[in-house]
Amino acid sequence: MAKLAINGGTKAVPDGVQFQMWPQITKEDEEMVLASLRQDQHASGPHVRMLQEEFAAWNGNRFCMATNGGTSALHLCVAACGIGPGDEVITTALSWTSSATCILHHNAIPIFVDCDWDAMHIDPDRIEAAITPKTRGILVVHYWGVACDMDPILEIAKIHGLAVIEDACQAHGALYKGQKVGTLGDVAAFSLNQNKNLTGGEGGFFVTDDEETFIRGKAVTSFSDMRPPEAGRDYHDYGLGWMYRMSDLNAAFALSQLRKLDRTNAWAQENWHLLDEQLADTAHLVRPFSSPDRPTNGYAYVLRTDPEYARARGVSLGALSDGVVAALQAEGVSVSRARWLLPAHAVFQAKDAYGGGYPWSAEHTRPDISYELDQYPVAQDCVDTCLWKVYNHRPPNGSEQIKALAKAVRKVYEHLDEVPAGG
Repeated sequence: MAKLAINGGTKAVPDGVQFQMWPQITKEDEEMVLASLRQDQHASGPHVRMLQEEFAAWNGNRFCMATNGGTSALHLCVAACGIGPGDEVITTALSWTSSATCILHHNAIPIFVDCDWDAMHIDPDRIEAAITPKTRGILVVHYWGVACDMDPILEIAKIHGLAVIEDACQAHGALYKGQKVGTLGDVAAFSLNQNKNLTGGEGGFFVTDDEETFIRGKAVTSFSDMRPPEAGRDYHDYGLGWMYRMSDLNAAFALSQLRKLDRTNAWAQENWHLLDEQLADTAHLVRPFSSPDRPTNGYAYVLRTDPEYARARGVSLGALSDGVVAALQAEGVSVSRARWLLPAHAVFQAKDAYGGGYPWSAEHTRPDISYELDQYPVAQDCVDTCLWKVYNHRPPNGSEQIKALAKAVRKVYEHLDEVPAGG
């Protein structure tokens, strides 16, 4: 191929090819949102109720509460499992911040475990070593729209009597051995943020199959028993309450999107696999994970560079990734680094979430918790090499955009020696 655009060559993506933003807004979306505007229950109205019922039916859950975000849904999951001050929850070192902050929100302590290289998920072989007498749960993250390897995780949880929380915020419709995520553990959370396969602009779902667990989780959205029983909110918990309800407008948008989710997921998966085929046998490129037992839902196509190439070239993984980002952007493809190594965040390095060192300084907390980063070498390599952009392959993009994207990626990797990178 011709010279890299970053070095003065012609860019691979021609000006006539435009990548379309997700989601595609249709007449049905507009009509549903207008219907919400034209009725008089806006805080938590009829579209919220319909959305909860239809998502529970679609995903296969008995109980579903719509929330104002995936993070709040995760908080309800933690509370629903009876996890509280000083309790420990094992989770992956590689995820978006919500997978850990939801644990802190209920004064519990995240304990991070390294991930596996292939799927970038929590490594089941490392979980048991992290279990202590204070461990109460395992929070798995179905990252990048692919299910975790659940059988060994569920077996460990059963042996040790631990709750299993599924962070399925990126994984609507993802399957594990034919079963939808969000139906495998005790509780699960989904996100409806704009970049998710199912969007309401913002929002989330808290789901479970156990009624007592559902009631315990929902109680977090109310402050004790300030209303009489006939008001329909007869909560007698001693915990604090957060305003986590979804608005009817968000629910209306999400409801319209839900009713076409099977079609848009299939479209995203088709594009994902076309891109994957186009990039087969590209030197030094590590393509994302998907398998017959754990197929992608089409959420994200993640690019990584083989760490051995960077080491042989004598450059750091991070510097090489920065160079690849710049080179791809010059070719006409918008990508970014995925930098989310959770224990590296200042809140964990300082062990101070909300002043006075809490919750780590609390009398309930085990004093010898460590977040030294050398405990997570695989996750660090993933962070240092991981590039993504969730919109490029999503509907309404089609084969023209996918082939242009693949052409640009192949060009950069076939000229990887020419990509500028620091030391």
